[in-house]
Amino acid sequence: MKKLKRILYLKLARRLSRSSTGAPVPSIISENTKINGDIISEGIIHVDGQVEGDISCDELIIGVKGSVIGAVTVTKLQLYGVLNGRVSADNLFIAKSARLIGDATHNTIAIEPGAYVDGHCMRIGTPIPAEQGKPDLMLVDARKLKANA
Repeated sequence: MKKLKRILYLKLARRLSRSSTGAPVPSIISENTKINGDIISEGIIHVDGQVEGDISCDELIIGVKGSVIGAVTVTKLQLYGVLNGRVSADNLFIAKSARLIGDATHNTIAIEPGAYVDGHCMRIGTPIPAEQGKPDLMLVDARKLKANA
């Protein structure tokens, strides 16, 4: 029964992808699949397996059982599984089941309580703290100035 549902889904997806009005069909990397290498796409990629390499696409969904090791450059990222690497996304969503290990640059971000994030999340265009200049104002304790005088 499962195989029949899958075949029907794939046939329907192929028909919709041929028509100009149909919704885009995602490329699916299933649970038992491991890919070593970079992936470049202009569409949607859904990862439930393992990817070791960089991914560049319009929308990326990393499922609960999915794992990506590498840099990700996307317009929209929905993270439910594991991502170990640098992220550049316009719209970033991190679910409570997710693990993000690495730095992320984003325009908008949503993080569910319970999500694991080990790295920096920076808004696109915001300078990195190490690259910022010295502050214009410096607070000094007036008591120390009187004691030294």
